[in-house]
Amino acid sequence: MDIVGDRTLRDLLDEQVDRHPDKTFIIVEDKDGLVTETTYLEMQTRVDRVAAGLGEMGVAQGDRVAVHLTNSREILDIWFALATLGAVMVPSNVANTASELEYLLSYSGSIAVVTQPSLWETVADAADGVPEVQHRILARTTEAAPGTVLLEDLAASSAPTPRPEVGSEDVVQMLFTSGTTARPKGVLLTHANALHGGERESRGLLLDENDRCMTSLPLFHVNAQCITVLSALTVGGTCIVLEEFRATKYWDQLRRHGATQTSLVAMQVRTLLAQPERETDRDHALRRTFYALNISDEEKDAFQNRYGVELINAYGLSEAMTLVTLAPVFGPKHWPSIGKPLLGRTVRLVDPEGNDVPMGSVGEIIVQGVPGRTLMKGYYKNAEATARALRDGWLWTGDNAYADSDGFLFWFDRRTDMIKRAGENISTLEVESVLSEHPAVAEVAVIGVPDPLRDEAVKAVIVLEPGETLTTEQVQEFCEGRLAKFKIPTIVDIRDSLPRTSIGKISKGALRKEAAASS
Repeated sequence: MDIVGDRTLRDLLDEQVDRHPDKTFIIVEDKDGLVTETTYLEMQTRVDRVAAGLGEMGVAQGDRVAVHLTNSREILDIWFALATLGAVMVPSNVANTASELEYLLSYSGSIAVVTQPSLWETVADAADGVPEVQHRILARTTEAAPGTVLLEDLAASSAPTPRPEVGSEDVVQMLFTSGTTARPKGVLLTHANALHGGERESRGLLLDENDRCMTSLPLFHVNAQCITVLSALTVGGTCIVLEEFRATKYWDQLRRHGATQTSLVAMQVRTLLAQPERETDRDHALRRTFYALNISDEEKDAFQNRYGVELINAYGLSEAMTLVTLAPVFGPKHWPSIGKPLLGRTVRLVDPEGNDVPMGSVGEIIVQGVPGRTLMKGYYKNAEATARALRDGWLWTGDNAYADSDGFLFWFDRRTDMIKRAGENISTLEVESVLSEHPAVAEVAVIGVPDPLRDEAVKAVIVLEPGETLTTEQVQEFCEGRLAKFKIPTIVDIRDSLPRTSIGKISKGALRKEAAASS
Protein backbone atom coordinates (compact mmCIF):
# COMPACT_ATOMS: atom_id res chain seq x y z
CA MET A 1 0.00 0.00 0.00
CA ASP A 2 1.40 3.40 -0.95
CA ILE A 3 0.74 6.92 0.33
CA VAL A 4 -2.70 7.33 -1.31
CA GLY A 5 -3.98 3.87 -0.38
CA ASP A 6 -7.14 2.70 -2.14
CA ARG A 7 -8.70 6.17 -2.05
CA THR A 8 -10.34 7.88 -4.98
CA LEU A 9 -10.74 11.42 -6.25
CA ARG A 10 -14.19 11.54 -4.67
CA ASP A 11 -12.79 10.32 -1.35
CA LEU A 12 -10.37 13.25 -1.33
CA LEU A 13 -13.18 15.74 -1.89
CA ASP A 14 -15.26 14.20 0.90
CA GLU A 15 -12.31 14.33 3.31
CA GLN A 16 -11.87 18.06 2.75
CA VAL A 17 -15.60 18.68 3.11
CA ASP A 18 -15.42 17.02 6.53
CA ARG A 19 -12.49 19.27 7.49
CA HIS A 20 -13.85 22.65 6.41
CA PRO A 21 -17.19 22.54 4.60
CA ASP A 22 -17.68 26.31 4.46
CA LYS A 23 -14.25 27.20 3.11
CA THR A 24 -14.05 28.40 -0.49
CA PHE A 25 -12.70 25.66 -2.72
CA ILE A 26 -13.14 27.11 -6.21
CA ILE A 27 -13.15 30.66 -7.55
CA VAL A 28 -13.86 31.04 -11.26
CA GLU A 29 -13.54 34.26 -13.23
CA ASP A 30 -14.97 34.06 -16.73
CA LYS A 31 -13.75 36.02 -19.74
CA ASP A 32 -16.26 38.80 -19.02
CA GLY A 33 -15.04 39.25 -15.44
CA LEU A 34 -17.93 37.47 -13.71
CA VAL A 35 -16.64 35.79 -10.54
CA THR A 36 -18.30 32.82 -8.85
CA GLU A 37 -17.19 31.13 -5.62
CA THR A 38 -17.97 27.60 -4.47
CA THR A 39 -17.32 26.18 -1.01
CA TYR A 40 -16.21 22.62 -0.40
CA LEU A 41 -19.70 21.64 0.77
CA GLU A 42 -21.36 23.36 -2.19
CA MET A 43 -18.99 21.50 -4.51
CA GLN A 44 -19.88 18.18 -2.91
CA THR A 45 -23.61 18.91 -3.21
CA ARG A 46 -23.27 20.03 -6.81
CA VAL A 47 -21.20 16.94 -7.72
CA ASP A 48 -23.82 14.65 -6.16
CA ARG A 49 -26.57 16.29 -8.21
CA VAL A 50 -24.62 16.12 -11.48
CA ALA A 51 -23.72 12.48 -10.77
CA ALA A 52 -27.37 11.70 -10.11
CA GLY A 53 -28.43 13.32 -13.36
CA LEU A 54 -25.75 11.54 -15.37
CA GLY A 55 -26.67 8.27 -13.71
CA GLU A 56 -30.33 8.69 -14.60
CA MET A 57 -29.25 9.42 -18.16
CA GLY A 58 -27.51 6.05 -18.25
CA VAL A 59 -23.86 6.92 -17.61
CA ALA A 60 -22.43 3.97 -15.71
CA GLN A 61 -19.15 2.72 -14.31
CA GLY A 62 -16.47 2.54 -17.00
CA ASP A 63 -18.35 4.70 -19.51
CA ARG A 64 -16.46 7.49 -21.24
CA VAL A 65 -17.81 11.04 -21.44
CA ALA A 66 -16.07 13.68 -23.55
CA VAL A 67 -15.83 17.21 -22.17
CA HIS A 68 -15.30 20.09 -24.62
CA LEU A 69 -15.42 23.19 -22.41
CA THR A 70 -13.36 26.28 -21.73
CA ASN A 71 -12.16 26.81 -18.15
CA SER A 72 -15.20 26.82 -15.87
CA ARG A 73 -16.58 25.26 -12.72
CA GLU A 74 -18.61 22.90 -14.89
CA ILE A 75 -15.49 21.00 -15.98
CA LEU A 76 -14.73 20.23 -12.35
CA ASP A 77 -18.39 19.40 -11.60
CA ILE A 78 -18.38 16.82 -14.38
CA TRP A 79 -14.92 15.42 -13.59
CA PHE A 80 -15.79 14.75 -9.96
CA ALA A 81 -19.30 13.52 -10.83
CA LEU A 82 -17.88 11.01 -13.30
CA ALA A 83 -15.30 9.99 -10.68
CA THR A 84 -18.17 9.38 -8.26
CA LEU A 85 -19.87 7.11 -10.80
CA GLY A 86 -16.64 5.30 -11.66
CA ALA A 87 -16.86 6.72 -15.18
CA VAL A 88 -14.10 8.30 -17.25
CA MET A 89 -13.70 11.93 -18.34
CA VAL A 90 -12.26 12.45 -21.81
CA PRO A 91 -11.11 16.10 -21.93
CA SER A 92 -10.94 17.72 -25.35
CA ASN A 93 -8.76 20.64 -26.38
CA VAL A 94 -11.23 23.40 -27.26
CA ALA A 95 -9.05 24.24 -30.27
CA ASN A 96 -9.86 20.84 -31.80
CA THR A 97 -11.51 20.93 -35.18
CA ALA A 98 -14.65 18.89 -35.85
CA SER A 99 -12.50 16.25 -37.54
CA GLU A 100 -10.11 16.03 -34.58
CA LEU A 101 -12.99 15.90 -32.10
CA GLU A 102 -14.76 13.24 -34.16
CA TYR A 103 -11.63 11.09 -33.88
CA LEU A 104 -11.48 11.64 -30.11
CA LEU A 105 -15.16 10.74 -29.66
CA SER A 106 -14.94 7.67 -31.88
CA TYR A 107 -11.62 6.35 -30.59
CA SER A 108 -12.57 6.80 -26.93
CA GLY A 109 -16.02 5.30 -27.43
CA SER A 110 -17.58 8.21 -25.57
CA ILE A 111 -21.31 7.77 -25.02
CA ALA A 112 -21.87 11.46 -24.25
CA VAL A 113 -20.25 14.82 -24.89
CA VAL A 114 -20.52 18.00 -22.82
CA THR A 115 -19.95 21.43 -24.33
CA GLN A 116 -21.10 25.05 -24.27
CA PRO A 117 -23.01 27.23 -26.78
CA SER A 118 -19.92 28.93 -28.23
CA LEU A 119 -18.46 25.52 -29.13
CA TRP A 120 -21.69 23.75 -30.04
CA GLU A 121 -21.35 23.90 -33.82
CA THR A 122 -18.01 22.07 -33.79
CA VAL A 123 -19.29 19.47 -31.34
CA ALA A 124 -22.51 18.91 -33.30
CA ASP A 125 -20.57 18.35 -36.52
CA ALA A 126 -18.24 15.91 -34.79
CA ALA A 127 -20.87 13.98 -32.85
CA ASP A 128 -23.08 13.52 -35.90
CA GLY A 129 -20.40 11.26 -37.33
CA VAL A 130 -20.09 9.06 -34.23
CA PRO A 131 -23.11 6.80 -33.56
CA GLU A 132 -21.72 5.81 -30.13
CA VAL A 133 -22.47 9.31 -28.83
CA GLN A 134 -25.94 8.93 -27.36
CA HIS A 135 -26.16 12.18 -25.41
CA ARG A 136 -25.23 15.79 -26.09
CA ILE A 137 -25.12 17.96 -22.97
CA LEU A 138 -24.99 21.76 -23.01
CA ALA A 139 -23.41 23.53 -20.04
CA ARG A 140 -23.12 27.21 -19.10
CA THR A 141 -26.51 28.07 -20.59
CA THR A 142 -30.24 27.87 -19.88
CA GLU A 143 -31.25 27.39 -23.52
CA ALA A 144 -31.02 23.94 -25.05
CA ALA A 145 -30.13 23.38 -28.69
CA PRO A 146 -32.05 20.75 -30.67
CA GLY A 147 -31.08 17.27 -29.55
CA THR A 148 -29.37 18.42 -26.35
CA VAL A 149 -30.08 18.29 -22.64
CA LEU A 150 -29.00 21.04 -20.27
CA LEU A 151 -26.43 20.30 -17.58
CA GLU A 152 -28.49 22.45 -15.22
CA ASP A 153 -31.50 20.21 -15.79
CA LEU A 154 -29.39 17.15 -15.00
CA ALA A 155 -28.09 18.85 -11.86
CA ALA A 156 -31.67 19.53 -10.72
CA SER A 157 -32.12 15.85 -9.96
CA SER A 158 -32.68 15.10 -6.30
CA ALA A 159 -32.80 11.31 -6.62
CA PRO A 160 -30.00 9.64 -4.66
CA THR A 161 -27.42 7.83 -6.77
CA PRO A 162 -26.02 4.52 -5.55
CA ARG A 163 -22.26 4.91 -5.49
CA PRO A 164 -20.49 1.95 -7.05
CA GLU A 165 -17.36 0.43 -5.61
CA VAL A 166 -14.56 2.41 -7.22
CA GLY A 167 -10.90 1.56 -6.66
CA SER A 168 -7.86 3.77 -6.80
CA GLU A 169 -6.54 1.99 -9.90
CA ASP A 170 -9.75 2.49 -11.86
CA VAL A 171 -9.37 4.91 -14.77
CA VAL A 172 -10.76 8.38 -14.04
CA GLN A 173 -9.51 10.20 -17.14
CA MET A 174 -8.43 9.53 -20.70
CA LEU A 175 -6.15 12.37 -21.72
CA PHE A 176 -5.16 12.61 -25.37
CA THR A 177 -1.58 13.54 -26.14
CA SER A 178 -0.82 15.91 -28.99
CA GLY A 179 0.36 13.89 -31.95
CA THR A 180 3.12 14.82 -34.38
CA THR A 181 2.93 12.52 -37.39
CA ALA A 182 0.44 10.03 -35.90
CA ARG A 183 -2.96 10.37 -34.32
CA PRO A 184 -3.00 11.37 -30.63
CA LYS A 185 -2.86 8.56 -28.08
CA GLY A 186 -5.27 8.22 -25.16
CA VAL A 187 -3.34 8.27 -21.86
CA LEU A 188 -5.23 6.30 -19.21
CA LEU A 189 -4.93 7.99 -15.81
CA THR A 190 -6.34 6.54 -12.62
CA HIS A 191 -7.66 7.88 -9.32
CA ALA A 192 -4.29 6.95 -7.80
CA ASN A 193 -2.51 8.95 -10.50
CA ALA A 194 -4.63 11.99 -9.65
CA LEU A 195 -4.08 11.66 -5.89
CA HIS A 196 -0.34 11.10 -6.31
CA GLY A 197 -0.23 14.18 -8.53
CA GLY A 198 -1.84 16.33 -5.84
CA GLU A 199 0.43 14.95 -3.12
CA ARG A 200 3.59 15.27 -5.19
CA GLU A 201 2.96 18.79 -6.43
CA SER A 202 1.70 20.23 -3.13
CA ARG A 203 4.62 18.77 -1.20
CA GLY A 204 7.18 19.78 -3.81
CA LEU A 205 5.92 23.38 -3.79
CA LEU A 206 5.47 23.39 0.03
CA LEU A 207 1.80 24.38 -0.10
CA ASP A 208 -0.64 24.37 2.82
CA GLU A 209 -4.32 25.05 3.48
CA ASN A 210 -3.77 28.81 3.40
CA ASP A 211 -2.60 28.75 -0.21
CA ARG A 212 -4.69 30.10 -3.05
CA CYS A 213 -3.54 28.56 -6.34
CA MET A 214 -4.38 30.42 -9.56
CA THR A 215 -4.20 29.38 -13.19
CA SER A 216 -5.39 30.48 -16.60
CA LEU A 217 -3.97 27.36 -18.25
CA PRO A 218 -6.61 24.95 -19.63
CA LEU A 219 -8.22 22.42 -17.32
CA PHE A 220 -8.04 19.79 -20.05
CA HIS A 221 -4.27 19.73 -19.40
CA VAL A 222 -2.43 18.05 -16.50
CA ASN A 223 -0.63 21.28 -15.56
CA ALA A 224 -3.79 23.08 -14.45
CA GLN A 225 -5.29 19.89 -13.07
CA CYS A 226 -2.32 18.97 -10.87
CA ILE A 227 -0.48 22.19 -10.11
CA THR A 228 -3.66 24.14 -9.33
CA VAL A 229 -6.76 22.01 -8.67
CA LEU A 230 -5.38 18.82 -7.17
CA SER A 231 -2.65 20.60 -5.21
CA ALA A 232 -5.21 22.94 -3.64
CA LEU A 233 -7.62 20.09 -2.93
CA THR A 234 -4.90 17.94 -1.35
CA VAL A 235 -3.98 20.59 1.22
CA GLY A 236 -7.49 21.98 1.67
CA GLY A 237 -6.67 25.27 -0.03
CA THR A 238 -8.44 27.32 -2.69
CA CYS A 239 -8.06 27.10 -6.45
CA ILE A 240 -8.66 30.12 -8.67
CA VAL A 241 -9.47 29.40 -12.31
CA LEU A 242 -9.51 32.04 -15.04
CA GLU A 243 -11.39 31.27 -18.23
CA GLU A 244 -8.72 32.91 -20.33
CA PHE A 245 -5.32 34.56 -20.08
CA ARG A 246 -5.02 38.28 -20.79
CA ALA A 247 -1.63 39.80 -20.04
CA THR A 248 -3.26 43.21 -19.54
CA LYS A 249 -5.40 41.84 -16.68
CA TYR A 250 -3.54 38.89 -15.22
CA TRP A 251 -1.48 40.61 -12.54
CA ASP A 252 -4.50 42.60 -11.35
CA GLN A 253 -6.53 39.38 -11.20
CA LEU A 254 -3.75 37.65 -9.28
CA ARG A 255 -3.66 40.52 -6.80
CA ARG A 256 -7.44 40.86 -6.48
CA HIS A 257 -7.94 37.16 -5.77
CA GLY A 258 -5.07 37.06 -3.26
CA ALA A 259 -3.27 34.27 -5.12
CA THR A 260 -0.27 32.84 -3.29
CA GLN A 261 0.77 30.41 -6.02
CA THR A 262 0.47 30.48 -9.80
CA SER A 263 1.65 28.53 -12.82
CA LEU A 264 3.16 30.20 -15.88
CA VAL A 265 4.57 29.20 -19.25
CA ALA A 266 6.98 31.06 -21.51
CA MET A 267 4.34 32.87 -23.55
CA GLN A 268 2.77 34.29 -20.40
CA VAL A 269 6.08 35.44 -18.95
CA ARG A 270 6.99 37.22 -22.18
CA THR A 271 3.63 38.94 -22.59
CA LEU A 272 3.61 40.02 -18.95
CA LEU A 273 7.05 41.53 -19.44
CA ALA A 274 5.71 43.41 -22.46
CA GLN A 275 3.15 45.27 -20.31
CA PRO A 276 3.95 48.80 -19.12
CA GLU A 277 5.75 48.75 -15.78
CA ARG A 278 3.73 49.86 -12.76
CA GLU A 279 4.57 50.71 -9.17
CA THR A 280 2.21 47.91 -8.08
CA ASP A 281 4.07 45.13 -9.95
CA ARG A 282 5.52 43.83 -6.67
CA ASP A 283 2.31 44.37 -4.71
CA HIS A 284 1.00 40.79 -4.48
CA ALA A 285 0.79 37.79 -2.16
CA LEU A 286 2.64 35.29 -4.36
CA ARG A 287 4.88 32.82 -2.53
CA ARG A 288 5.35 30.26 -5.29
CA THR A 289 5.53 30.71 -9.06
CA PHE A 290 5.65 27.37 -10.86
CA TYR A 291 7.17 27.60 -14.31
CA ALA A 292 7.67 25.36 -17.31
CA LEU A 293 9.16 25.82 -20.80
CA ASN A 294 12.44 27.68 -20.89
CA ILE A 295 12.97 31.37 -21.52
CA SER A 296 16.28 33.20 -21.84
CA ASP A 297 18.39 34.18 -18.85
CA GLU A 298 17.64 37.82 -19.59
CA GLU A 299 13.88 37.24 -19.62
CA LYS A 300 14.04 35.22 -16.41
CA ASP A 301 16.07 37.89 -14.61
CA ALA A 302 13.88 40.71 -15.90
CA PHE A 303 10.70 38.95 -14.78
CA GLN A 304 11.99 38.05 -11.33
CA ASN A 305 13.40 41.51 -10.69
CA ARG A 306 10.31 43.33 -11.91
CA TYR A 307 7.64 41.25 -10.21
CA GLY A 308 9.58 40.19 -7.13
CA VAL A 309 9.01 36.46 -7.62
CA GLU A 310 11.26 33.47 -8.20
CA LEU A 311 10.44 31.07 -11.03
CA ILE A 312 10.49 27.42 -9.95
CA ASN A 313 11.38 25.38 -13.02
CA ALA A 314 10.25 21.78 -13.48
CA TYR A 315 9.67 18.90 -15.87
CA GLY A 316 6.70 16.60 -16.21
CA LEU A 317 4.45 14.86 -18.70
CA SER A 318 0.93 13.50 -18.98
CA GLU A 319 2.08 9.88 -18.84
CA ALA A 320 3.47 10.51 -15.34
CA MET A 321 0.50 12.68 -14.27
CA THR A 322 2.80 15.67 -14.51
CA LEU A 323 5.83 16.42 -12.32
CA VAL A 324 8.94 14.27 -12.40
CA THR A 325 11.54 16.87 -11.42
CA LEU A 326 11.32 20.24 -9.68
CA ALA A 327 13.81 22.94 -8.77
CA PRO A 328 14.16 23.40 -4.99
CA VAL A 329 11.80 25.98 -3.49
CA PHE A 330 14.67 27.13 -1.29
CA GLY A 331 18.34 27.22 -2.22
CA PRO A 332 20.14 27.44 -5.56
CA LYS A 333 18.16 26.42 -8.60
CA HIS A 334 21.00 26.06 -11.12
CA TRP A 335 18.91 27.79 -13.80
CA PRO A 336 18.01 26.68 -16.43
CA SER A 337 17.96 23.30 -14.70
CA ILE A 338 14.63 21.47 -14.61
CA GLY A 339 15.48 20.56 -11.04
CA LYS A 340 15.98 17.26 -9.28
CA PRO A 341 13.72 14.20 -9.08
CA LEU A 342 10.90 14.75 -6.62
CA LEU A 343 10.62 12.56 -3.53
CA GLY A 344 9.23 9.24 -4.67
CA ARG A 345 10.63 9.64 -8.18
CA THR A 346 13.65 7.73 -9.46
CA VAL A 347 15.09 8.97 -12.75
CA ARG A 348 17.78 7.58 -15.02
CA LEU A 349 19.36 8.99 -18.17
CA VAL A 350 20.02 6.22 -20.66
CA ASP A 351 21.19 5.51 -24.19
CA PRO A 352 18.91 3.74 -26.71
CA GLU A 353 19.97 0.34 -25.34
CA GLY A 354 19.01 1.30 -21.79
CA ASN A 355 22.53 1.82 -20.46
CA ASP A 356 23.13 4.70 -18.08
CA VAL A 357 25.04 7.54 -19.75
CA PRO A 358 28.03 9.20 -18.03
CA MET A 359 27.47 12.39 -16.04
CA GLY A 360 27.25 15.36 -18.37
CA SER A 361 26.23 13.21 -21.34
CA VAL A 362 22.81 13.41 -22.92
CA GLY A 363 20.44 10.52 -22.36
CA GLU A 364 16.74 9.76 -22.52
CA ILE A 365 14.83 10.44 -19.30
CA ILE A 366 13.22 7.29 -17.94
CA VAL A 367 11.12 7.32 -14.78
CA GLN A 368 10.59 4.43 -12.38
CA GLY A 369 7.09 3.79 -11.13
CA VAL A 370 4.03 1.59 -10.96
CA PRO A 371 1.61 1.69 -13.90
CA GLY A 372 -1.83 2.74 -12.71
CA ARG A 373 -0.46 4.37 -9.58
CA THR A 374 2.57 6.61 -10.10
CA LEU A 375 2.65 6.21 -13.89
CA MET A 376 -0.14 6.03 -16.44
CA LYS A 377 -2.00 2.76 -16.70
CA GLY A 378 -1.19 2.68 -20.41
CA TYR A 379 -2.37 3.95 -23.78
CA TYR A 380 -5.99 3.14 -24.61
CA LYS A 381 -6.34 0.40 -27.24
CA ASN A 382 -2.64 0.65 -28.09
CA ALA A 383 -0.72 -2.24 -26.58
CA GLU A 384 2.26 -1.69 -28.87
CA ALA A 385 2.77 1.95 -27.83
CA THR A 386 2.21 1.01 -24.19
CA ALA A 387 4.88 -1.69 -24.40
CA ARG A 388 7.33 0.82 -25.90
CA ALA A 389 6.67 3.40 -23.20
CA LEU A 390 6.35 1.16 -20.12
CA ARG A 391 9.21 -1.31 -19.81
CA ASP A 392 10.00 -3.29 -16.67
CA GLY A 393 8.69 -0.63 -14.31
CA TRP A 394 10.17 2.34 -16.20
CA LEU A 395 8.47 5.00 -18.30
CA TRP A 396 10.51 5.90 -21.37
CA THR A 397 9.63 9.53 -21.91
CA GLY A 398 11.23 10.31 -25.27
CA ASP A 399 12.78 13.40 -23.67
CA ASN A 400 16.51 13.98 -23.41
CA ALA A 401 18.51 15.62 -20.63
CA TYR A 402 21.90 15.61 -18.95
CA ALA A 403 22.88 15.90 -15.28
CA ASP A 404 25.58 17.78 -13.41
CA SER A 405 27.63 16.59 -10.45
CA ASP A 406 25.13 18.09 -7.99
CA GLY A 407 22.27 15.98 -9.31
CA PHE A 408 20.51 18.76 -11.20
CA LEU A 409 19.00 17.81 -14.55
CA PHE A 410 19.13 20.00 -17.63
CA TRP A 411 16.67 19.70 -20.48
CA PHE A 412 18.28 18.95 -23.83
CA ASP A 413 15.51 18.17 -26.28
CA ARG A 414 12.60 15.99 -27.24
CA ARG A 415 13.85 12.90 -28.96
CA THR A 416 11.50 13.81 -31.82
CA ASP A 417 12.93 17.36 -31.82
CA MET A 418 16.54 16.30 -32.17
CA ILE A 419 17.86 16.79 -35.68
CA LYS A 420 20.11 14.14 -37.17
CA ARG A 421 22.33 15.68 -39.82
CA ALA A 422 25.04 13.65 -41.52
CA GLY A 423 25.53 11.49 -38.43
CA GLU A 424 25.55 14.43 -36.01
CA ASN A 425 22.86 15.08 -33.37
CA ILE A 426 21.69 18.69 -33.20
CA SER A 427 19.67 20.11 -30.31
CA THR A 428 16.94 22.39 -31.65
CA LEU A 429 17.00 24.14 -28.27
CA GLU A 430 20.65 25.10 -28.74
CA VAL A 431 20.03 26.57 -32.20
CA GLU A 432 16.93 28.41 -30.95
CA SER A 433 18.90 29.86 -28.03
CA VAL A 434 21.45 31.36 -30.41
CA LEU A 435 18.88 32.73 -32.85
CA SER A 436 16.82 34.28 -30.05
CA GLU A 437 19.83 36.47 -29.23
CA HIS A 438 19.52 38.25 -32.58
CA PRO A 439 17.95 41.68 -31.97
CA ALA A 440 15.60 41.30 -34.96
CA VAL A 441 14.18 37.96 -33.77
CA ALA A 442 11.04 38.01 -31.64
CA GLU A 443 10.38 34.26 -31.66
CA VAL A 444 11.92 31.23 -33.31
CA ALA A 445 11.27 27.52 -33.71
CA VAL A 446 13.80 25.13 -35.20
CA ILE A 447 12.87 21.80 -36.76
CA GLY A 448 14.48 19.15 -38.91
CA VAL A 449 13.20 18.65 -42.44
CA PRO A 450 14.13 15.91 -44.92
CA ASP A 451 17.44 16.34 -46.75
CA PRO A 452 18.29 13.78 -49.44
CA LEU A 453 22.04 14.02 -48.78
CA ARG A 454 22.38 14.62 -45.04
CA ASP A 455 19.25 12.93 -43.59
CA GLU A 456 17.85 16.20 -42.24
CA ALA A 457 18.33 19.91 -42.83
CA VAL A 458 18.04 22.54 -40.11
CA LYS A 459 15.07 24.84 -40.67
CA ALA A 460 14.46 28.00 -38.61
CA VAL A 461 10.96 29.49 -38.55
CA ILE A 462 11.26 33.07 -37.33
CA VAL A 463 8.91 35.84 -36.23
CA LEU A 464 10.58 39.26 -36.45
CA GLU A 465 10.36 42.24 -34.17
CA PRO A 466 8.14 45.00 -35.62
CA GLY A 467 9.82 46.86 -38.45
CA GLU A 468 12.75 44.44 -38.75
CA THR A 469 13.93 42.49 -41.79
CA LEU A 470 16.22 39.49 -42.00
CA THR A 471 17.55 37.33 -44.81
CA THR A 472 18.74 33.74 -44.78
CA GLU A 473 22.29 34.93 -45.35
CA GLN A 474 22.09 37.33 -42.39
CA VAL A 475 20.79 34.55 -40.14
CA GLN A 476 23.65 32.28 -41.19
CA GLU A 477 26.25 35.02 -40.71
CA PHE A 478 24.93 35.63 -37.19
CA CYS A 479 25.26 31.94 -36.35
CA GLU A 480 28.84 31.68 -37.58
CA GLY A 481 31.12 31.53 -34.59
CA ARG A 482 28.17 30.80 -32.32
CA LEU A 483 27.30 27.39 -33.72
CA ALA A 484 29.22 24.60 -35.39
CA LYS A 485 28.81 24.76 -39.15
CA PHE A 486 26.60 21.66 -39.32
CA LYS A 487 24.15 23.26 -36.82
CA ILE A 488 23.58 26.48 -38.78
CA PRO A 489 20.13 26.63 -40.43
CA THR A 490 20.14 26.13 -44.18
CA ILE A 491 16.44 27.03 -44.48
CA VAL A 492 14.94 30.20 -42.96
CA ASP A 493 11.21 30.89 -43.02
CA ILE A 494 10.05 34.36 -41.89
CA ARG A 495 6.44 34.43 -40.64
CA ASP A 496 4.00 36.71 -38.85
CA SER A 497 3.27 34.13 -36.14
CA LEU A 498 3.98 30.57 -35.00
CA PRO A 499 1.39 27.85 -34.36
CA ARG A 500 0.78 27.12 -30.68
CA THR A 501 -0.61 24.39 -28.46
CA SER A 502 -3.39 24.89 -25.93
CA ILE A 503 -0.95 26.04 -23.22
CA GLY A 504 0.83 28.54 -25.44
CA LYS A 505 3.80 26.37 -26.36
CA ILE A 506 5.03 26.63 -29.94
CA SER A 507 3.65 23.61 -31.82
CA LYS A 508 6.57 22.03 -33.60
CA GLY A 509 4.29 19.18 -34.53
CA ALA A 510 2.25 21.55 -36.67
CA LEU A 511 5.41 22.88 -38.31
CA ARG A 512 6.61 19.35 -39.06
CA LYS A 513 3.27 18.44 -40.60
CA GLU A 514 3.53 21.48 -42.87
CA ALA A 515 7.04 20.51 -43.87
CA ALA A 516 6.03 16.91 -44.56
CA ALA A 517 3.06 18.03 -46.66
CA SER A 518 5.23 20.27 -48.81
CA SER A 519 8.09 17.82 -49.30
